[in-house]
Amino acid sequence: MRNTAKFTTAVLAAGALTLGLTACGADKADSASDTSGPLVVAASPTPHADILNFVKDELAKDAGLELEVKEFSDYVLQNPATEDGSVDANYFQNQPYLDDYNKKNGTHIVPVVTVHLEPLGLYSNKVENKDDLKNGATVAVPNDTVNEARALKLLDSAGIIRLKDGAGTDATPADITANPKKLKFKELEAAQTPRSLDDVDAAVINGNYALEADLSPADDALAVEPAKDNPNGNFLAVKEGNEDDPRVKKLAGLLTSDEVRKFIQGKWSNGSVIPSF
Repeated sequence: MRNTAKFTTAVLAAGALTLGLTACGADKADSASDTSGPLVVAASPTPHADILNFVKDELAKDAGLELEVKEFSDYVLQNPATEDGSVDANYFQNQPYLDDYNKKNGTHIVPVVTVHLEPLGLYSNKVENKDDLKNGATVAVPNDTVNEARALKLLDSAGIIRLKDGAGTDATPADITANPKKLKFKELEAAQTPRSLDDVDAAVINGNYALEADLSPADDALAVEPAKDNPNGNFLAVKEGNEDDPRVKKLAGLLTSDEVRKFIQGKWSNGSVIPSF
């Protein structure tokens, strides 16, 4: 809230002269200079908030860090809250998602440190093997650009469809070159995909939402995203200019500590969450 007030002041002072650039620069400078009070971090409930709360309860005090974890059930709200200063940082996203978000919204969120990977999985309440999907089956996929592309790449790696060569982080069903089962795709908000399992034949579900739905990639998924050379590790992120906040640096160090590595490996021993450091 304090950052929002400072942003407004900067805009009023700038008048009509280079309004957008001046306001943005003032906001970054003010945000970066205010390092008092607790570090407020937005996070998806599982596993991000679980990891942050472990740091808060077990490590932060000894490191001299006052940490406040603010859970967001809808991850699309976290970058706006970080950009406008409602929170100091967030922990929920990967680089392809952030690149797409910044490009589309003109925002200035930057990564600080990568912490973990949640392999994407294909799940079903109707079949027990990916080869049992019927012709014309409906598969739910996340509707945001990056996660839809990631879902289609999972289906490609599993041999269910084929994408054209060079399909990137903005791939859509239009980039499918082979679809032998004539699958239909239902685009849903990522948070809705686990709830769709009774209404569709299968769904590609983000790791954190699979965990919340008690789905295990190792035990329940028909296909799992390959972990090797995966660019989708989740990281701590801040608004540009706040990377050198001493509180952020302390948290970055704690999130990549041996204690956090052991916590992740112990709590998610089935491989649903994998340390990326």
